[in-house]
Amino acid sequence: MRKYLLFLFSITYSIAHGQTSTVLGFTQKSGEEQLDTEHRFDSYLQADNLDLWMKRLAGRPHHLGSDYGRQNAEFIRDLFILWGYDAAIETYRVLFPTPKVRLVELVAPTKFRAKLSEPALKQDATSSQTSEQLPTYNAWSADGDVTGELVYVNYGVPDDYDQLARMGIDVKGKIVIARYGGSWRGIKPKVAQEHGAIGCLIYSDPMDDGFFQGDVYPIGAWKNQDGAQRGAVIDLPVYPGDPVTPGIGATADAKRIDRKDAENLLKIPVQPISYADAQPLLAALRGPVAPQYWRGSLPITYHVGPGVAKVHLKLAFDWKMVDCLNVIARIKGSELPDEWVIRGNHHDAWVNGANDPVSGMIVLMEEARAIGELIKTGWKPRRTLVFCAWDGEEPGLIGSTEWVEHNAPELQEKAVAYINSDANGRGFLYAGGSHTLQTMMDEISRAVIDPQTGVTVLERSLSKQAAAAAGTSARKKVLDNKSLTLGALGSGSDYSPFFQHLGIPSLNLGFGGEDAGGEYHSIYDSYDDYVRFKDPGFAYGIALAKTAGRATLRLANAEVLPFDFKPFFTTVNNYVSEIGSLLDNLRESTAVENQMIEEKRYTYAADPTIQYIPPLPKDAVPYLNFSSLQNAMAKLEEEVQKFAALQSTNPIPNTNVNQLNKILYQAEQKLMNRAGLPRRSWYQHTIYAPGLYTGYGVKTLPGIREAIEQRNWKEAQEQIEIGAKAISSYSQEVSSAAKILMLR
Repeated sequence: MRKYLLFLFSITYSIAHGQTSTVLGFTQKSGEEQLDTEHRFDSYLQADNLDLWMKRLAGRPHHLGSDYGRQNAEFIRDLFILWGYDAAIETYRVLFPTPKVRLVELVAPTKFRAKLSEPALKQDATSSQTSEQLPTYNAWSADGDVTGELVYVNYGVPDDYDQLARMGIDVKGKIVIARYGGSWRGIKPKVAQEHGAIGCLIYSDPMDDGFFQGDVYPIGAWKNQDGAQRGAVIDLPVYPGDPVTPGIGATADAKRIDRKDAENLLKIPVQPISYADAQPLLAALRGPVAPQYWRGSLPITYHVGPGVAKVHLKLAFDWKMVDCLNVIARIKGSELPDEWVIRGNHHDAWVNGANDPVSGMIVLMEEARAIGELIKTGWKPRRTLVFCAWDGEEPGLIGSTEWVEHNAPELQEKAVAYINSDANGRGFLYAGGSHTLQTMMDEISRAVIDPQTGVTVLERSLSKQAAAAAGTSARKKVLDNKSLTLGALGSGSDYSPFFQHLGIPSLNLGFGGEDAGGEYHSIYDSYDDYVRFKDPGFAYGIALAKTAGRATLRLANAEVLPFDFKPFFTTVNNYVSEIGSLLDNLRESTAVENQMIEEKRYTYAADPTIQYIPPLPKDAVPYLNFSSLQNAMAKLEEEVQKFAALQSTNPIPNTNVNQLNKILYQAEQKLMNRAGLPRRSWYQHTIYAPGLYTGYGVKTLPGIREAIEQRNWKEAQEQIEIGAKAISSYSQEVSSAAKILMLR
């Protein structure tokens, strides 16, 4: 640690610690006023409020449809009203299954019945609230009563099944056990089902989340032997939200499909278990010893199976309708009331949820309270501010998705941007989102000071990247960059419906990296755990409030919205290069594989005593025509350079400013293909989407990239043309914006 800190402070950047008076989207004078507003905003932020509200909101379990969830929604609404907001609870009626029967037992070669429970701890005051806690389960598992041989599938991702195939192991008709990690949890039963498995168990191996990493809770932060991770296993990459109202808001009178027709629901039962419950099951396995990189840290030999180990899995659920309670609070814009800056975080949790989501929810609340204090001094937002506390995020982004689907036309007309947060902890700034907002976030990251080190959050973030870089050249690239780079957004939080369904520019912000532990989605995600291991003193809660608050305030009051097309072009141009490299690498690897198959065929053909059935060679990888996409990118570069040159000389035009702003915030919608991605029409962004088999993880240029990965050449060419058309439409918007800047 000492060596790392010395490295951190020895790095010298030419980054000013103080923010200059030049702020994107503002004149010199208004920029100075904006910075003064932000300093006053900072002065109102109080960590004691975060502490007080976390105790209140995480005081009892508050999952979707719960009594305390309703009480929390009412509490949040009433505070917004107290702070001067027009606030109300907007209710949707949604499907939400909870367990009635949970049984996991080893029936051969010995008998063992899993506890499927997390014990209360005297060091954790809320862990004993058993009557209100949802038990350990995976929402959207199918009902089922199955018995079968057990197979260990490592992380349960597609590559692991390729390894099983090489070992001659088939999971058809069997129950699989996978460990958490490697991908989002919902991918594990999805892939198991596709390979014919009849059931799926998921556990956290202590190698990844337990005693191998450090002391376990309550002594340390890591998962103890009885902890288990609840969570949804809905197929988010197909569509989020209420599965029986795809594409429409789940109002009381909404037309619903039959649950059996929902394309994002599983057909097999799936249950999470602790590593104490997993160990007897894994120990009973025989068959091949697992490959080295499949082995965890339980005191057993990891076998793959199948064989003598048989498991009985029985699950039944109450598929009930519940109220989903979104809190929506507004401050009307003084000049542009029909332009909305939206800030959101969810309020529902699997149990008490101090970290996920309360740590982010209380930050949003404190931002809203501080803005209320600004308004008392006479400050007014030019644009309307909309603060949202979402319900039902945990079971599948339900509250935000239903609100977005219900209000889609108005949002596409009025929403300037959506700023999201979720769980927040100690460490480094993580920022992802629309790359047109990258320059604004770079400026903000230079203005917010890291509470632990005293340097800017940008400097600390770059230090981490440099320390983690592989080799001198990679480290030099990080240090030479000296600016914030936004990550691309996949899925897993409430930005997804705004960004990937409607094309509303979005951000996802939070701090973390020094707050790791095993409380996630367990009864131990509590106030007691949070203040010990996550963010003692709530210093990083205040840092997030300063960061997200600045983004909200700048978007609310900028004369010209702080969108910059240059980072977008650079980023997408890199994606296009990656796609070309992906195709070239696939062509080369296919040629090598086919050559090896042919060599084996020739070798074994010479020896009649050897029976060898070679695999079929793969089809050669063709040369796709990227010319339309390359031409579209060339035109975009031309228009972006033109806009940037005009922006540098005439950043605030004298006329048509409102028209310019509308072009800026609606340009992202030109990147949408309203037919959607292949086999998942809900996702319409041509640049960013969660991967079909990565879950939360992003796929950039997803239509093209996934078609190539699936060796669907016809579809890949079609998606190239669709992508080119979207980029061309986007270029026309940049051109229209440039024409306004030409006017003097």
